[in-house]
Amino acid sequence: MKINKYNIRIYGLFINNNQEILITDEFRLGIKMTKFPGGGLKFGEGTIECLKRECREELNQEIEIIRHFYTTDYFQQTKLLPENQQLISIYYLIKIKKPYKFRTTDKKFDFDELFDGAQCFRWASLKNFNADELTFPIDKKVVELLKEEFI
Repeated sequence: MKINKYNIRIYGLFINNNQEILITDEFRLGIKMTKFPGGGLKFGEGTIECLKRECREELNQEIEIIRHFYTTDYFQQTKLLPENQQLISIYYLIKIKKPYKFRTTDKKFDFDELFDGAQCFRWASLKNFNADELTFPIDKKVVELLKEEFI
């Protein structure tokens, strides 16, 4: 297994006043996934610039960065891509400027149709959230770190 590329992902962690965290259910790369809002860093882009762009694209929202929360501190290989890459994920605590322009649902994968890029958002109680509900290993670690800090 030869890995000669990095895949850098940037995510926003938005916790509302009810101690709920915003998560996204998506259909991409042929699978359903649950993760935090965010996405891939483009060449020539800074991490904060990336997250602001991703939130404009996904949520139709402007955000405010509160602070850096976590960066992957161990080796994690990508699992869904055809070529092996080392995954580095960077998470920021964010504030979303009101009014909220995105729709949330209580139902997982609440899509009208299944197509690549289908996406919906929902709130999850941070206190009762089961990290295994998330698709990716680094996200699962982040949930545990969030609980340690905020619960």
